Amino acid sequence: MSSDYNNPAFKKLLQRLQEESWQLELIISGFAIFGLFTALEPLSDAASIAQSKQQLVKAIVLFIAVISCGILLFNLLLHVILRGLWIGTLGLRYVSGDIDYDSLKYSEKFTKYLKKRVGSFDKYVATLENYCSIIFAISFLLIFYVLALTFTFLSIALIATQIIENEHLPETFRSILGASLIIFIIFGMILTFIDFITQGWLKKKKWISKFYFPIYWVFSFITLSFLYRPLVYNFLDNKFGRRLSFVLLPVYFTILVLSSFQYKPSNYFDGVSHSSEISASRLSYQDMLGDSEHIDEFAISSKVITTPYINVFMELTDNIEDNIFNFKPDLEPENDKRGLRSNIIVKSESNWSSKREDQNKYLEVLNQVYSVRIDSTDYDGEFILSENKQKDIGFETFVSIKDLEEGKHLLKVLRKRIKKGDTVRHSVCRIPFWYFKD
Repeated sequence: MSSDYNNPAFKKLLQRLQEESWQLELIISGFAIFGLFTALEPLSDAASIAQSKQQLVKAIVLFIAVISCGILLFNLLLHVILRGLWIGTLGLRYVSGDIDYDSLKYSEKFTKYLKKRVGSFDKYVATLENYCSIIFAISFLLIFYVLALTFTFLSIALIATQIIENEHLPETFRSILGASLIIFIIFGMILTFIDFITQGWLKKKKWISKFYFPIYWVFSFITLSFLYRPLVYNFLDNKFGRRLSFVLLPVYFTILVLSSFQYKPSNYFDGVSHSSEISASRLSYQDMLGDSEHIDEFAISSKVITTPYINVFMELTDNIEDNIFNFKPDLEPENDKRGLRSNIIVKSESNWSSKREDQNKYLEVLNQVYSVRIDSTDYDGEFILSENKQKDIGFETFVSIKDLEEGKHLLKVLRKRIKKGDTVRHSVCRIPFWYFKD
């Protein structure tokens, strides 16, 4: 079929498909809007959780998905509204035909003005059709623009982590190479953006185009523009499409600014973002968590404790493991297996005994590094590997509080660290609770 694109029969087929594409547009828009509304909230929650857990790669992927969902929702809803209006105009045209200005019997001044400004009803129908078709197509093009921007920044991050911070390379070499590549990426990003805003001005000037072409070629791979380039140039060679695409950019910016507004009830408090001596976040109490909510690294069983013991849960994160490695460098493996890894791994039975021994050493150091304090009293507790009801993997312990007085108390999780050769302890979380005996 691709070899027959110049065939008159194929062109007739395309023409027929173009005329009937509005039906497919509405079907796709309807299913897409339903799916996007369903996915938007879970994706937002997952992105926030990944950010709080410092899972950088996962957080970036999810935030891109949230932004893409927002763009598609706005565009597709606008498309459905305009397409509905277009269908209504077709029905009205079938009943009433074109606008008969003479039958309105307006004055000559108004009749001339309306004929000039309003014009033919068929022109209005055609304009609506153009808006609908272009908005539907540009919805998916904008997603590619978001991905292009993301991949550009990821390229800078990869250069920083894989070249500049790569200790396997000579320091001078990696610094010069990394800095040169980052400068090239930033400079190329600025030129590419200027070329985009000016609708290809850099490509039009003969002497600039020779200089810009290598940058354009490199960025076509970084931004994956070779996948959607025909769509871009089809927009650029159409005055109506260019105008509409630039109108949508300030609209998105306006929506972003308007969505940032929120009502503040106090001059001193903006909300409960974390637990401390004067605040209690629900993310610090496991019985207050919703189905899609997760703890903020540390949590206890409840805000009001009526049992002679208290449960303390500490989520396993990269940050906690880094703290253990900093305290006991011998535990840090040569090959760090954290991050995105495939589960398709053949495990050898002979490694289980050594792995269990390493796990015991890990927990031993963990209990040396982390301890529990209530008010000013230190309590003995032994953290073990566990899982809470939200299926978060971490460490938990139970602390006896049967001799604690009734009322408000403050639980702290303390962390040991080596600073200038001395071992010091400092608080990494503060969670208030109330204790009342049954």
